[in-house]
Amino acid sequence: MSHADDHEGTRRDFIYYATAGAGAVVTGAAVWPLVNQMNPSADVRALASIRVDVADVEPGTQLTVKWLGKPVFIRRRTEEEITEARQVALGDLADADSRNENVPGSDASDENRSLDEAGEWLVMMGVCTHLGCVPLGDGAGDFNGWFCPCHGSHYDTSGRIRKGPAPTNLPVPVAEFVDGTTIKLG
Repeated sequence: MSHADDHEGTRRDFIYYATAGAGAVVTGAAVWPLVNQMNPSADVRALASIRVDVADVEPGTQLTVKWLGKPVFIRRRTEEEITEARQVALGDLADADSRNENVPGSDASDENRSLDEAGEWLVMMGVCTHLGCVPLGDGAGDFNGWFCPCHGSHYDTSGRIRKGPAPTNLPVPVAEFVDGTTIKLG
């Protein structure tokens, strides 16, 4: 074996390493846009948290806002609605989970679904849990809450499923009062 043969092996090794390195860089450059496109877009990131002014919402009315592309019902309930919701026995409910992201794993009692201790404010995703329709509000349905006319799901004054094909209660998103008249979603 001559000195030239050792040099030739070194040159060959260099070509292999250079080719492998260039291939890795090219593969990374090709794959990065595909991975990066799965990140949320700027408009979605901007809407990850919104503030809603509820100063003009009177008892017995609701405000519907769009958050993350879905409707959110913000209802200021009357004393009658609160009393009606709190008198329901948990055994009468089709779904015993509160579905409240603020109090995970809690039961579906009205106290665990309302935003405040008095039970006056109720914040829920306005999407029927059966097939994603938007239920009608303002005392609709057999339980004076919300009614999905598409397939007949009836929700009570606390947004709990009481009758129909919907399997779960309307979900309660992460929400909090940041001051006396502003609710922050997300």
